[in-house]
Amino acid sequence: MGSKRPRALVITGFGLNCEAETAHALEKAGADVSKVHLNDILDGHDRISAYHLLAFIGGFSFGDHIAAGRVMSIKMRYRLPESLSEYIRSGNLIIGICNGFQTLCKMGVLPGFDGDYESQQVTLTENDSGIFRDAWVDLRVDPKTRCIFTKDLDLLPLPIRHGEGKFVCRDESVEERLKNQGQVVFRYVDKSGDPTMNYPENPNGSLDAIAGICDPTGRVFGLMPHPEAFTSPYNHPQWTIRKARGESLPEPLGMRIFENAVRYVRENLVK
Repeated sequence: MGSKRPRALVITGFGLNCEAETAHALEKAGADVSKVHLNDILDGHDRISAYHLLAFIGGFSFGDHIAAGRVMSIKMRYRLPESLSEYIRSGNLIIGICNGFQTLCKMGVLPGFDGDYESQQVTLTENDSGIFRDAWVDLRVDPKTRCIFTKDLDLLPLPIRHGEGKFVCRDESVEERLKNQGQVVFRYVDKSGDPTMNYPENPNGSLDAIAGICDPTGRVFGLMPHPEAFTSPYNHPQWTIRKARGESLPEPLGMRIFENAVRYVRENLVK
């Protein structure tokens, strides 16, 4: 294991608004974090190849004009001086949270079948409810997933806040490949821990209750819930009730996602 700390890049600007929480989570997990405006990345002033982990964060990039993440995906696809495909093939990590997940899907980075990080196969569209949903949901990690971010996780609560979180595939063959190749990471579940299509446990009507997917390597991960918003027991809505009852406070399981990523970088990328 190398002595240097993993380096993470958090993209900011143009309506993105979760940079502080995401940077805090990565720093708490042990990474050195740079928060860089999208323009500086697109203009080549800050090179993504200098980082081990790239974070596409939540928010409303470019006001969600046209569709959530669409304008950002176009700018990244056609103006990024360095290839995201090469960045991934070099062994690096990417996480896309909420708007970041929408962007990665619309760029074609996810699902990344056969190493193709440019062809769009899936998207996130308007919630079936027709409203913006801000709540906590329960998630289960698919036991077949290849995702390195969710190692040793099973059930966990996380907050969601989105109006366009319904996961859909181009066709049934894409859905089957995701399942068969271990690329489904998270599903929305009911109180029994079973995947559900029922509202509000499934807040958007996502296909097969899917809340997050990864690429075939497991190193590119996109999810609609916000792990950066559960890095302390005091983020959980029931911490006061548990404290009053003398119960243990909720474990901040969102941190485990970032800790897994930083641990992977330390063991595999840092020299």
